[in-house]
Amino acid sequence: MRRRSAVTPASPLLSETRTSADPRVAGRLAALGRFCYRQRRWVLGFWAVVLVIGVLIGGRVFEGTVAGASSASAESDRGSAVVAAADPARGTVTAVVDGRPVDDAAVRDAVTRATAEIAALPGVSSAVDAYGPGPGAEALRSADGTASVVSVRMADSSTSAQATAVTQRLAAIQSEVQPGGGKVTVGGDLVLQDEVKKQTEKDTRFGEIVTLPLTLIVMVLVFGGLAAASLPVIGAVASVGGALLAMFGFSKIMDIDTSVLPIATVLGLGLSIDYALLMVNRFREERGHGASISAAVERTAATAGRTVAFSGLTVAVALSGLFVFTSPVLGAVAAAGVSVVVIAVAAALTLVPALLGFAGRRIRTPTAPVPDEGFFSRTVRRVRKRAVLVALVCTGVLMAAGAPFLHAEMRNSGAAVLPASSAGRQVAETIDQRFPQASAAPITVVVQSGATVAQAYADDVVAGLPGVSGVRAVTPVSDTVSTIDVLVHGDPQGGEAKQVVKELRADRGGLTTQVTGGAASVVDFQDELLTRGPIALGLVALGTLILLFLMTGSVVMPVKALLMNLLSLGASLGALTLVFQDGWFSGLLGFSPTGGLETFIPVLVFAFAFGLSMDYEVFLLARIKELRDKGHSCTRAVELGVQRSGRIITSAALLMVIVFAGFALGDMLMVKQMGIALAVAVAVDATLVRCLLVPAAMSFFGEFNWWAPRPLRRLHDRFGLSEHVELPELAPAVLPTQRPAEELVGTAS
Repeated sequence: MRRRSAVTPASPLLSETRTSADPRVAGRLAALGRFCYRQRRWVLGFWAVVLVIGVLIGGRVFEGTVAGASSASAESDRGSAVVAAADPARGTVTAVVDGRPVDDAAVRDAVTRATAEIAALPGVSSAVDAYGPGPGAEALRSADGTASVVSVRMADSSTSAQATAVTQRLAAIQSEVQPGGGKVTVGGDLVLQDEVKKQTEKDTRFGEIVTLPLTLIVMVLVFGGLAAASLPVIGAVASVGGALLAMFGFSKIMDIDTSVLPIATVLGLGLSIDYALLMVNRFREERGHGASISAAVERTAATAGRTVAFSGLTVAVALSGLFVFTSPVLGAVAAAGVSVVVIAVAAALTLVPALLGFAGRRIRTPTAPVPDEGFFSRTVRRVRKRAVLVALVCTGVLMAAGAPFLHAEMRNSGAAVLPASSAGRQVAETIDQRFPQASAAPITVVVQSGATVAQAYADDVVAGLPGVSGVRAVTPVSDTVSTIDVLVHGDPQGGEAKQVVKELRADRGGLTTQVTGGAASVVDFQDELLTRGPIALGLVALGTLILLFLMTGSVVMPVKALLMNLLSLGASLGALTLVFQDGWFSGLLGFSPTGGLETFIPVLVFAFAFGLSMDYEVFLLARIKELRDKGHSCTRAVELGVQRSGRIITSAALLMVIVFAGFALGDMLMVKQMGIALAVAVAVDATLVRCLLVPAAMSFFGEFNWWAPRPLRRLHDRFGLSEHVELPELAPAVLPTQRPAEELVGTAS
């Protein structure tokens, strides 16, 4: 039985604890915090189950993903689907036999024997080598005569086990050709897909292993103790378990691209740590003011909890803009990202209060409140004296940092997303360089007619187009489908190749055609950006403006927040271009630049970086708004708000940078690009923007920051987010010998 009822309040602190249950204060979030504190064993048990199930199915999440999900709305994908329907195949397994003369008798015997055995294996559609009949065999022989290719097509009904058996038999050729210096490397579509999954899983695990201990160390330094520092890490681990569950569910109802998983994981880790950090910091602050553990948890839920919920909502709105696009990769990222945000918010609002109930006594209580004077308040005053100059300089620096993105090139990196040590990448690059007739053409035209009609179209239309260097082959796929391999001058995915794609689509010769290939897929994606990008941007901007208005009651601050976030976003995209397109620091980061950015990466960076920038904007504005509601002038509210939140925002940003940098150390190019871009975005936003540009802009506008037309003010009074209400002032912090009675008596029998 509970014994708390037997205690008679005997101090101002206990009176305050009762006051905190007043209906004016005990809003929905405060009530949730109180419930999770009282039922902390059940809450902890629930999240433990989530974590265990998430860990158990974690490996299966990667197995259910697909590498390169296709879109039914893109012509390049529709053309590939037509070819697949006419001649279904699951994919290819390819081996390069190098280092010994192709005509060496031992090499010939080993390769032909392996090809014959593989052709007889179940699940194999065809197996060809450089020694077979027909003109196609010549394309499988290198110009210098020291390397050849064995190409195996797997039937559409084949299984992974059957593909593995083919891979093992091809690899076994190594033992027969090695004595003479021969080497066999096995790759192909199916091997590449498998390597992408394995490398992505490896990088994700590596990122988690590296970042979690580092974040724990930083938080120990921030909080000065292990108890407080461990709570955000526990919350982050539990959130990752929930995120894995959510993504496993999505993989059952939609195609989840392999690249989605590390992106969603890094977002979940970063947000979970940020939100838990904010909650624990506010809890310590309330304890420093003299609140008991239960009162501090309740007040934390009502204040920091509201900020967390609102921040999560803004990040979710930013990610929801990705639903506008038809690309399956972007749609999957949106679905996974929004679910991860919801889980991170849920963990912060439920698990963290429960953990505070268990560890509250072990968390070091500040001996004094956060001082009103310090580095951040002094910085704000200095900025205020030269607000216009600071704003202009910061804006100029951010615009200059974003300028390189103006010459960014989009491309599909293909096998180059894998590290140079990847066998699949080595095979793909070897075929491109030494077997040009066997490599994939830059552009492929799918003609839904017989080979004779397709050949006439190739001779009369395709070959005469400017930019086309030649037609390599016209291949009948079936009686009604043929393909035309088109070669182009210059970069296979460069501007000239993209122009050829547009010309082929403009002149189809009266036939039913689909233009596919690497250049065509880039053109399709860029067209989608031009048509749907403005809609997505408009919806995200509108949703953000509405949310920030509901929080602040101002129309000025939401507009300023949007503009400043765009500036920091531009700096991130500029850095992305310099590093991954122009090759800055490529040696240090361990990758080879591909001459462009992966097509969908800038879109993802925009959504994620925009949401994270708003995350810190909410952290700061919530504190300024709280001080403003207490009667402080705009100038003083900004000064105190930056002073009281500056340290925690900087700490949160540092932790987020650690998380993103940990994932950037992986070998997958797409994950590396996202990690670097988001680390730069967070670092710029938490320093240059929040510490200088925001105070400068707010100082420049003064009381006008809070302006809104009268009708909108009435609307805010009625519908504004008002979960946080004026909290009663707490008594001064109690001395160690004056512990609250509820702690001396206990909360349960």
